[in-house]
Amino acid sequence: MMPSSTRKGAVKDPELADLFFKDDPQDVFCDLHEIGHGSFGAVYFARNSYSNEVVAIKKMSYNGKQTTEKWQDIIKEVKFLEQLRHPNTIEYKGCYLKDNTAWLVMEYCLGSASDLLEVHKKPLQEVEIAAITHGALLGLAYLHSHNRIHRDVKAGNILLTELGQVKLADFGSASIASPANSFVGTPYWMAPEVILAMDEGQYEGKVDIWSLGITCIELAERKPPLFNMNAMSALYHIAQNDSPTLLSNEWSDPFRSFVDYCLLKIPQDRPSSGELLKHDFVRRERPPRVLMDLIQRTKDAVRELDNLQYRKMKKILYQEKHIGLMGESQEDEEDSEAASCKRNSLGSNHSIPSTSLSTGSQSSSVNSMQEMLEDSCPDMTMMLHQDYDSTLDSSPQAKKDHWDEALHRDQRQERSSSSDRSSQGQNYRNQGRFATIKSASLLEVASWVQGCRGLRVDMAVVFSVPHLCSC
Repeated sequence: MMPSSTRKGAVKDPELADLFFKDDPQDVFCDLHEIGHGSFGAVYFARNSYSNEVVAIKKMSYNGKQTTEKWQDIIKEVKFLEQLRHPNTIEYKGCYLKDNTAWLVMEYCLGSASDLLEVHKKPLQEVEIAAITHGALLGLAYLHSHNRIHRDVKAGNILLTELGQVKLADFGSASIASPANSFVGTPYWMAPEVILAMDEGQYEGKVDIWSLGITCIELAERKPPLFNMNAMSALYHIAQNDSPTLLSNEWSDPFRSFVDYCLLKIPQDRPSSGELLKHDFVRRERPPRVLMDLIQRTKDAVRELDNLQYRKMKKILYQEKHIGLMGESQEDEEDSEAASCKRNSLGSNHSIPSTSLSTGSQSSSVNSMQEMLEDSCPDMTMMLHQDYDSTLDSSPQAKKDHWDEALHRDQRQERSSSSDRSSQGQNYRNQGRFATIKSASLLEVASWVQGCRGLRVDMAVVFSVPHLCSC
């Protein structure tokens, strides 16, 4: 049941009303600074006026198009977050309603593992990757033990706190039951069985293990495999080709073994999160302050960044500023930049949307892919949200034709982009903004992928031609 009005405490259903605080969030929270945004809304740094606690707030609107679906998504996420009790999952602090907008309040984290890559412009050290992976794996083991699936594991959804704790975030795409069968996830991190499953097909928590393996490669190489391809090409390659591996020989055998183990193509062969916790890569001894030292180096690097990049990444210093650890002159500088920072919405390609709470990436809305797709492939956008548009033809052949039309459009764009370096750069930046597919018809995607095996040669070329990029 939707709230009957925008005033406080307007949810009539008693069971749903208990999910929300009745206070006006604008009375409870102050010092809001936008630190990330996506199609779901925006993420803010904030302070509790009564306790002085620093928090992160995700504002999610449930008016406009697809109001009912948006409201149901909010209810689902709030119910999921309320049940989380683990040191390696983001801490949920409550939800408020104000003016057709839900304020989801979480603990504040400094940033995501993706932010670290953005700041340092180079891969993380292996010992750092091991520490981050270990923390994420502990969180996944907890979820899987309760028959839940995250379904969107990636560097942007793994957060770090001031004390070096690793937190799984962004549960807007999570499943409260295992097995599941929805087509959900971010394409480059998506497990083969998610892509290939039919409506009657199912998958379990091991899809998170695959995504964790892809995340390890992301942390080691600054981007996931196939990231130079368009999304549909990547989906096909993930489903049909061999598993990716670490490219460089500089990594240790335990690290390479861990990644290969995560990326076993057959789900039954893939280890569980509990089994992976026994792997040498995460069990090897490492300095106890490895992540604390990484955080400090990141803060130092942020202070050295030029003004533009600093405005993007200054969120990493927000909490430090609040507790008074920064010099007075630097505080004044940040105050003067805060308004400019807010106006520019802090639009980092990789990491800003995944800053500081369980909405790590631009992935908490049914329409979360739309921003990127409208630039590159409007037909795919329409197809992905076909579940929410009853006017579209739902026959299997129509769905396949819809994919084919979108793929031909993508092929034309790839050909034109190869002659224009600036266009190539834009393609890559678009992919940097690529977000989670929250919900789409499984039958459409699976029929399309399996049908590709019999496509003509010219369609096979569509899948094999990557986007060129100047990166």
